Amino acid sequence: MALATITTRAQDGVNAPPISVEVHLSNGLPGLSIVGLPETAVRESKDRVRGAIQNSHFDFPTRRITINLAPADIPKEGSRYDLPIAMGILAASGQIPTDALDQFEFVGELALSGAIRPVQGILPASLHARRAGHSLICPTENEAEAALVNAGSVFSAGHLSDVCAHLAGSLKLPAASASLPTTAAPVTDIAQVRGQPAARRALEIAAAGGHNLLMCGPPGTGKTMLASCLPGIMPDLNEQEALEAASIASLCGEKDICGQWAQRPFRTPHHTTSAVALVGGSSNPRPGEISRAHLGVLFLDELPEFERRSLEVLREPLESGRIVISRAARQSEFPARFQLIAAMNPCPCGYLGDSSGRCRCSPGLISRYHNRLSGPLLDRIDLHIDVPRQPLTLLQPGTPEENSATVRARVSQAHVVQHERCSKLNAHMTTLDIDEHCALSTGDSGILQQAIDKLTLSSRAYHRTLKLARTIADLALSPDIKTAHLTEALSYCQRDPGHIYAAC
Repeated sequence: MALATITTRAQDGVNAPPISVEVHLSNGLPGLSIVGLPETAVRESKDRVRGAIQNSHFDFPTRRITINLAPADIPKEGSRYDLPIAMGILAASGQIPTDALDQFEFVGELALSGAIRPVQGILPASLHARRAGHSLICPTENEAEAALVNAGSVFSAGHLSDVCAHLAGSLKLPAASASLPTTAAPVTDIAQVRGQPAARRALEIAAAGGHNLLMCGPPGTGKTMLASCLPGIMPDLNEQEALEAASIASLCGEKDICGQWAQRPFRTPHHTTSAVALVGGSSNPRPGEISRAHLGVLFLDELPEFERRSLEVLREPLESGRIVISRAARQSEFPARFQLIAAMNPCPCGYLGDSSGRCRCSPGLISRYHNRLSGPLLDRIDLHIDVPRQPLTLLQPGTPEENSATVRARVSQAHVVQHERCSKLNAHMTTLDIDEHCALSTGDSGILQQAIDKLTLSSRAYHRTLKLARTIADLALSPDIKTAHLTEALSYCQRDPGHIYAAC
């Protein structure tokens, strides 16, 4: 009897737990069985592995083969186990040396010809292999992604025979290398936005403190363009943050992860997107849009057009920065620290409050339109602003507006101040952080109390206002929150849905 053990990695959210592929050859009728909670793609690997071994000029053992994927309580899915299963069979049958097998981890799908095909989620596997002190052998098409965190210990192979030759010492597999971009991908420059000084200011505050933003205005006033400018005024991700964002992209099978390295994700799902697509799910949990926007921006245009159920699932992730997806067989957790930017029209026709007077929506119709958004969801959005139609004179070429680079310098400086103060952005401060860093003078405390009473603000809105005021003070490089900072923060409080109608 012969036994061989090969190490590979499973997928469990953004984690990659180790899996031992134990291959046992015994006497009896020829056959191959796989145990250890394999799903359909894993059970089908027996046919792919058989063809790959035979077409790579190795002998497929005519014995009883038992393959155990341990630990047995972790569901195994996908075709990533093909390569380790094939290596285990070859090692157990004595066709390849086993001396160095414990130094390597193997991940890859096999073609019937023996070619090694790419798989999803190689970056988390590479990261955990490095932590375990192992080298990783992966498909050639995955090498640049895997080398982002494990350069020098990742070897790429295009064929099963190449992997066997590397272990035998007759061929040296090339060490994988990652090519990171030297320039950032182009984004919309905020200098292209004509007019809208209040909206530009609110966008800068949102970027500086990581705050959520809701823009309300008629069609064509620049709400979508403003949202697309946000990544350009935010600083790049640091190495740890870039790794987190890239791990999510790897699980989703996105291409050109190296080309997007350190850039903030910007996700714009359509308003027909389901709740599962937003938060993630299915029988085998996968990241949703909120996780794919981790450390970046989730832009929801035409916010009231989304299903209410889809929007309500955002409430907990907006608070916790993570999403836990529970299914009968397993539970997976994904990070979801995203910045929500939303846009909506003031009424169904879109022209409520417009100087043209073309809106004919009744108060009841307007109320039903705004009631599509729940109070608890709106209470989690820090800045509420109007984006009105601009006079033609402001749209003509004139004095150049500040570009993204100028605004980004101020935002980056504010980020540095916040991280030096409490190692997080102001939007993520806890109650204890607020008590310590958002102190107000006696007079300003009175102003805030009057605003709370008049606007009937919630406790969350009270803390949100203090965090906004702290961000405005940071942009002004002020160590203390002044009256001007507090009053500006109060101007962004949630509006009564009928405030525009009442003003007409």
